[in-house]
Amino acid sequence: MSDRNATRRGVLKGIGATAAAALGGVAVSGTVAAAGPWESVESPTGNTLHDVEYTATGAYAVAGGGIVLERTSRGWQKVIGGGPTGNGNSLYGADVTDDGKALWFVGASGAIGEYDVESGVLTDHSAPMDVTNNFNDVSVTGTAGEANVYVAGDSGKMYYSFENGASETWDYTTPGSGSAINAVDFHGVRSGHIVDGNKSVFATDDGSTWNKIGLADANVNFYGVDSDGPDDVWISGGGGMIFHWNGSEWTPTDTGDAGLRDIEVTDDDSTGYTVGGGGKVYALGGGDWTQEETPAGENLKAIVRGGTDIAVGSGGTIIEK
Repeated sequence: MSDRNATRRGVLKGIGATAAAALGGVAVSGTVAAAGPWESVESPTGNTLHDVEYTATGAYAVAGGGIVLERTSRGWQKVIGGGPTGNGNSLYGADVTDDGKALWFVGASGAIGEYDVESGVLTDHSAPMDVTNNFNDVSVTGTAGEANVYVAGDSGKMYYSFENGASETWDYTTPGSGSAINAVDFHGVRSGHIVDGNKSVFATDDGSTWNKIGLADANVNFYGVDSDGPDDVWISGGGGMIFHWNGSEWTPTDTGDAGLRDIEVTDDDSTGYTVGGGGKVYALGGGDWTQEETPAGENLKAIVRGGTDIAVGSGGTIIEK
């Protein structure tokens, strides 16, 4: 288990009674399987929900129109209505600092926001280096106020700041051919992986230099990445395909025909989920991926594991287990 994942899961385990009630149970590592079937939950928005994360105070989801939702004891509620700039730019990706106190999100027209989940203060970091291209995903490492921030650009560039997104601290690099970077995930402070629209996977161990590690002859687009270590990477993609890197080879799994937009697997590779088109959810157990029944017919965009597992998607869809 990476130090970063161990730290983050320690935060989730230590949330406490108040947050546990808001979450519908103590938020713990994905190694504890959730019980019961998937159920639809009322959503306060009809906009597409693109990502969902657990923080120190509960779960949050980000959506089109710059909307941010919080899961409370009274259900899901809107806490931000127009994104970090107030212009209503859609939000496509989110991540949380290792202490769970800061939720970062990115989206259209260079939108980057940092939300303090304890104080409710929103800080706008948008348009770093005057860049107003769309940002597809974000990964942050370190603690609130001292985070390393990694932003995946639709123009094929990775933007990064090692000083919590301060305006003069941003830099960028183009890891591949210039194809859109669809997803980013880090397993260490400056170590992680990205996938792009050219069917490529890249790795870094310094946060700024990226090396291609695959994927030959994939023949599908890549949409999601779960980086658990230099030799433990999961990719979800088009055509129902899942790929796992063990440090020496890629192992493919074909689940069907649904485009799989997100993937989350435990560090020991024992359990996990991937979600995608048509409300599809596949669960990993015993080395096999099995489809689970869901009440959702809408396309699912993201999933997060905790005391309550949560998947979100098109039309404001929220399902929980």
